[in-house]
Order: sequence, then C-alpha cells, then structure tokens
Amino acid sequence: MLTANAIAYLGKALDNGSNHFSLLILLSVIVYLALAYLFKSRLIWAFALLALGAWFGTETGYLSKWNWYFLGLNYPLRFVCFGAMLSLASLLLRKKQQLAYFFDITYFAGLLYLFTSLLLLSVFGNYGTLEEWYPVSQFSLFYWGIISAIVCVLAIAIGLKKDDAMLREFGIIFLFINLYTRYFEYFWDSWHKAVFFTVLGISFVLIGRKAEKIWNGEFMK
Repeated sequence: MLTANAIAYLGKALDNGSNHFSLLILLSVIVYLALAYLFKSRLIWAFALLALGAWFGTETGYLSKWNWYFLGLNYPLRFVCFGAMLSLASLLLRKKQQLAYFFDITYFAGLLYLFTSLLLLSVFGNYGTLEEWYPVSQFSLFYWGIISAIVCVLAIAIGLKKDDAMLREFGIIFLFINLYTRYFEYFWDSWHKAVFFTVLGISFVLIGRKAEKIWNGEFMK
C-alpha cells in the first residue's frame, strides 16, 4: 500500500497535465512483479495481477479518450480478452522453472477475470452505458448468455480431459451462476413469486443432492 502511495505521489510530482496516469499503474505492476520474484511471494504477485488489470482498463480508456468503447469493445468484452490472454500466459509460466511457483495464482486470476467478464457480458451485452442498456430487452442479449455457457461447458470438458481441477471447477461454478442469472432475468417479472421461488428451491434441492453424492463418492475414494 505504501508502495502504491509512493508511486501516486511520484505521479503528482511529475504531472504534466496529460492525464495519462495508467503509466503510474504500469510502474506499480513492474515494482510488484520485481518484489514478488525477489521474495517469492504469491501475495505480492496477486497485487501485481490486480494492478495489471487496473492498468489494462485505464490504458484502453486513455487510448479511447475515455470513451466507453475501445475498438468497439465495452469494458466487460475487453476484459474477456484480457482474462483469456492472462490465462494463456500463465501456461507459459509453468514451463519456466524460475516462475513456475507463480503459475497457480496467475492461472486463477486469469480464469477469474475471464469468467467474471463473461458473466457481466451476458447481462449487459456490448453496451457501454446504463442509459443504452436499460431500454434493451434481456431476451435480445440471449446470445451472450449462450456464448458464456458454451465457454463454461468447454472449460468443464477440457478440465475433465486434462485433469485440470481449477478449470473444471470454474466452468461448473460459472455455468450454474449463468443459468440462475438467466432464470432471474427471464422469469422474475413473468412468473408469480410463489411459483418462482418454489422452482428455485426445488432446483437447489436437486443440485444439492447430486453434489452431495459426488462429494461423498470422491471423499470415500
């Protein structure tokens, strides 16, 4: 925190009025990465990955003159690309002996960026402002939900095939979040609330019983 504070005050001292403060965030990324590597600290590496996401968002904002779109992409869609690139980059770390220690946290961060952005994209679509999004019917955005669900299913399939527990669990968790998000979007206004919550409760019971059987089977094994 003090490092970030020092970099912020350095920016104030060198400020030339360009408002290009994403360069300071990039500097913090470099400092955090160096410290993480020096001290073999996954916590500092996590700070670097958070700062990297902040830099990506602010840099694309600066390049688009703080427009809501960058190359036609709103923020969730940009971070889908960012999360995918970070996830792929993490696979390269695993092959480097000096950096393999940071593979897990980088892979986790990349998948978190990717799947969270896909979820937001399925809700808001490629709209830049709430004013643009409010009048739009959620049914008109169903294809974003389908894309998000397809990515989740692919993650589950690849995770099972490659025995990648983290990828598989991300796919399962966000697939269920996606399905329940669609349920709330499409049926909250059209169904009676008693029916709505009855169906919701029954689904939780069925999923919970199935999950319990899987959990007990793996535990006994």
